[in-house]
Amino acid sequence: MNTFKTMILMALLMGVMIAVGGAIGGSTGAFVMLIISLGMNFFSYWFSDSMVLSMYNAREVSENDAPQLYNIVKNLAQKADLPMPRVYIIDSLVPNAFATGRNPSHAAVAVTTGIMNALDYNEISGVLGHEMAHVKHRDILISTIAAAMAGVISMIANIVQWGAIFGTRSDDDNGGIIGTLVTIIVAPLAAMLIQMAISRSREYDADKTGGELCGNPEYLATALSKIERYALNAPPLEHSNSATAHMFIVNPLENTKKFLSGLFSTHPPTSERITRLHDQARQMHLLN
Repeated sequence: MNTFKTMILMALLMGVMIAVGGAIGGSTGAFVMLIISLGMNFFSYWFSDSMVLSMYNAREVSENDAPQLYNIVKNLAQKADLPMPRVYIIDSLVPNAFATGRNPSHAAVAVTTGIMNALDYNEISGVLGHEMAHVKHRDILISTIAAAMAGVISMIANIVQWGAIFGTRSDDDNGGIIGTLVTIIVAPLAAMLIQMAISRSREYDADKTGGELCGNPEYLATALSKIERYALNAPPLEHSNSATAHMFIVNPLENTKKFLSGLFSTHPPTSERITRLHDQARQMHLLN
């Protein structure tokens, strides 16, 4: 199912880029964007995970480098019947984590040094159980490709916006003011809506599976509460942006959200996620 969703996502984001090209440069612009988007699809499939990890200066660690972290991931991978993913650490005081890769055999999980300091062993197991659930559900390809493509669309919008501000384009050019408005407003909004559509429900599913993998959904519930509290009251994670925010277990831009942007959040409310995890824990207790 997620393979089909990935194909739909690629087609939708490609359509957005072609529309942007058409708005700016007519049929020539649309054709150029078609070629670029095809190349992006190829690049995103094979290299988007490396691009995202590099963006956050993540460094790969071995069992000797971080034995406790590595062993948590190893145990969770065995429980989930998954290959051992690569393990990365991001040097940041902000607690957060994400998973990436094109499939379970080429997966990677990344955590910040902040999450290793802020959470205890059980809570880290809950967080990594959630991330391994994304790997198991094959969410990681679609989320990583969305991040890569949304980033490019946002970059194009920024270029056009600055061009409009400094008057580098005339209203008589192909597309004129309409092309500028489409690029600045509609394209990033379309990319955001696509990200939202693929992200919100999958977080609930990953929470549920993560709660099962770590052995107690309360571990993950407590971890989410701590991570969000930090996200709401501290500066955002270094290098974080709207293109990659959906990949993290908690939106790293939580404290920058306004009312309208909150409507288009890529994450469901953390309070609702915690409530569902509490319910799951009660059900597991009753079953046992």
